[in-house]
Amino acid sequence: MTPTTPMTPMTPTPPRQPLNDDNSAMNLVGTIMTRHVVSVGLDDTVRTVRDLFDHHRFHHVVVVDEGRAVGIVSDRDLLKHISPFVNQGAERPLDRSTLDRKVHQIMSRRLISVKEAMFVEEAGQLMLHHTISCLPVLDDHGSCIGIITIHDVMRWCLQGKCKVPFGEAA
Repeated sequence: MTPTTPMTPMTPTPPRQPLNDDNSAMNLVGTIMTRHVVSVGLDDTVRTVRDLFDHHRFHHVVVVDEGRAVGIVSDRDLLKHISPFVNQGAERPLDRSTLDRKVHQIMSRRLISVKEAMFVEEAGQLMLHHTISCLPVLDDHGSCIGIITIHDVMRWCLQGKCKVPFGEAA
């Protein structure tokens, strides 16, 4: 395999004013993101990702190359690329071989990311706009320092911190 050049993560520009009137630090991505992020390398196997999803309670892994986030694999990506006959009575060697594919063959390369100083409302709008369910949180060097999911944003809203009226979020 020829090494690929990492793609530059996409970030929204310019930052908009928050929809919430309270500009406190409690409304920033850094306050609700998960800081323990599981990552895989470009040449890890689909089997490795499946095993991570089977043994942990998360649905996304960040793909890194030389310390920089370059992609993401979701549980839905995995389902699209694994034969439905794996671990079934009708499994064939060809079905089993789908687990030996490399992460770089199935990952989403169009990485949409945020910074920890972004407002949570803005991150939620970004997820809705791009129809995605998580955003890696990157530092200035492209290293993943956290992840925020649509569930994190929903939990934050249900705690009464979201002031966006329904119908205006999209």
